[in-house]
Amino acid sequence: MTQGIFIGIIVFLCVLAIFDLVVGVSNDAVNFINSAVGAKAAPFRTIIIVAAIGVFAGAALSNGMMDVARHGIFSPQHFSFYEVMCIFLAVMVTDVILLDIFNTLGMPTSTTVSMVFELLGGAFALSLIKIARGSVYGFGELLNTDKALSVIMAIFMSVAVAFIFGAAVMWISRLVFTFIKPSNLSLKTIVFGAICSTSIIWFLLINGLKGSSIMTPELKAFINDNTASILGLCFLAMSLLMSLLAVLRVNILKTVVLMGTFALAMAFAGNDLVNFVGVPLTGLDAFIDYSANGNGNPDTFLMTSLQESAHTPVIFLLAAGLVMVLSLFFSKKAQNVVKTSVDLSRQDEGDEMFGSSSVARKIVRDSSKIAGFFEACVPDFIIRFVNKRFNSKEEELEDGAAFDMIRASVNLVLAGLLVALGTRYKLPLSTTYVTFMVAMGASLADRAWSRESAVFRITGVLSVIGGWFITAGAAFALCFLITNAMFFGRYIVMVLFIVIAVYTLYKSEKKYKDKKKKEEDSLFNRMLHCNNPEELWNMLCEHIRRGNAERLIFVGKALLKSTDGFMKEDYGALKKVSDSIEEERKNLKRQRKREVVSMRRLDNRKIMPLNTWYFLGINSCKQMLYCLKRINDPILEHVGNHFSPIPQEFHGSFITNRNRVIEIYSRAAAMLEDGDFTDVELLRHDCNVLEEQISSDSSTAIASAQNSDINLDTLMLTVHVLQESEQLVALLSQMLRGMNLFGGMHR
Repeated sequence: MTQGIFIGIIVFLCVLAIFDLVVGVSNDAVNFINSAVGAKAAPFRTIIIVAAIGVFAGAALSNGMMDVARHGIFSPQHFSFYEVMCIFLAVMVTDVILLDIFNTLGMPTSTTVSMVFELLGGAFALSLIKIARGSVYGFGELLNTDKALSVIMAIFMSVAVAFIFGAAVMWISRLVFTFIKPSNLSLKTIVFGAICSTSIIWFLLINGLKGSSIMTPELKAFINDNTASILGLCFLAMSLLMSLLAVLRVNILKTVVLMGTFALAMAFAGNDLVNFVGVPLTGLDAFIDYSANGNGNPDTFLMTSLQESAHTPVIFLLAAGLVMVLSLFFSKKAQNVVKTSVDLSRQDEGDEMFGSSSVARKIVRDSSKIAGFFEACVPDFIIRFVNKRFNSKEEELEDGAAFDMIRASVNLVLAGLLVALGTRYKLPLSTTYVTFMVAMGASLADRAWSRESAVFRITGVLSVIGGWFITAGAAFALCFLITNAMFFGRYIVMVLFIVIAVYTLYKSEKKYKDKKKKEEDSLFNRMLHCNNPEELWNMLCEHIRRGNAERLIFVGKALLKSTDGFMKEDYGALKKVSDSIEEERKNLKRQRKREVVSMRRLDNRKIMPLNTWYFLGINSCKQMLYCLKRINDPILEHVGNHFSPIPQEFHGSFITNRNRVIEIYSRAAAMLEDGDFTDVELLRHDCNVLEEQISSDSSTAIASAQNSDINLDTLMLTVHVLQESEQLVALLSQMLRGMNLFGGMHR
């Protein structure tokens, strides 16, 4: 019976390992393909193929077995087989759930941090239990905290060092190259390509192959003793190669970017991603040892065998590489995480993924003051020279690219160099943190964060960094709790958590698909890539009509739910309406940003006279949402305080007016969806009539204030809702006027 349960657990660990590989690749794909994707160094499929070759090569060459799972965090000789299985199962359940949550949110996180802190949380839980039960061993003998401390150091070091170096190197590179597309035959392009490719080769030697079976101690010693000579020879060879590529008209910078993509992908698979098979395979080794020598008692058989290092069989390495490659090709979440990093470092304006925050606003204000102080101290001729070199109006980007090849090369090469330096000098730099923060520092130095976008970009960076810190705490705490539950609850709780993990993954996947479907704006993406002014104009008009129609439908539904909540005294429903209004305000802001960006791509002579009518329509929508907020917030407070309900004698007129507002909003939404503005003036006339009706009913309600039987606060709130409903109708008429006059959208 017990043997069968452990076989089931081992099988489940292996299944979870596959999921872990998938979500791990989805998360870490951002690190090795974002620069190539952002610069459009090649078609997306080509970039994925290059990265896939690197991933597969790294997985196949790695020795694979993650020793940290065996004896890096805890001393296995002091733990029984049952205790070890509790830790490993808790780690895998926690890891898959955490990484999937981050991927769903589109936030890069560190797979190494999550794995180490999960192991630490699980081992810490059982160590507490063993000490409480009178174990002769203390924390010093049971746990090995060096690995966890090194990861904590990596968090602090990687963020600061990578950001500063990224900004500094990018600033110097831009001074040399400017935004003008460099000639493939120029000397500085050839030298730049040689330096970059030499750095990539060194990165591969030092980091990409450090765990490879071909990297023997003798070879490592030879590389360390002859670094300068190796680098010198590589530079000469790469200079000749770059010169040959230039003569053959092969784009040097694109070649460098693809080389860097391959190198980072190979290093990740060889040193980070293959570690996902470490926990389940260590569990398999433990089970084999227990089956052979445990005498059927999992609670007393100690895992002394895990003190030894082990090597993953080649078949498991190849299988892990295949799963990672397939994940790269088919994972939508990988593309989502890449989009986060690329959008935060994009050179031009566009659809910002993050809002603003008070911290980001303060950073922008203080940075502007500091920059102004230094600018006043620098001679004018230097400022003019630097501004001329950083004139982004001269930039020639690839079609649809977020930044140019120079920045992509700096991102990849500098990330590789910093990771290689950390490895050489035994500094625990996190590759995830380095690659992301180099990209952010480079985008800042490249003046990609304008006054219009800086606060959003900074908020995004702070959100990602916060996610990294949350990863460690959440991984430790969640695994600590799950391990305790499994240890005391035995096999029933283990099975229960397996079911919970499967269900959570299913719900997360479903929620992710629903969210992506809701956020999908294919029309805007087509507008960004459309070069035909007439087609762009038609798509812009359709985008405006469609967005405003959806907003009118939302207003009608929100008004219905809010007023129903008022009459039924349903606090929960009113709270949901409040949250939905805030979300819709963000959607409107996103829509306006997209449409203004698209309008900038049209002829100013055509679009400028029409801007007034566009903003009349969009600002009317904005005021509608404020009206809804002014309706719902007082109702929410009223119901929350359990004040008197709306008087019965007002129910009839209140509901009638509410339904009339919803009906006229529905008519307007249908008109926008159809694009037929023939009856727009008739609809506006009906709006005026409805305004008068509501105004009359509002006056009647005010007159009822003389009736001492009616609660005055409830009466005033009822009048307030009627007056705001009247304002909603007036805003609808105003919006229809703007929509009708904007570019003759009725045609």
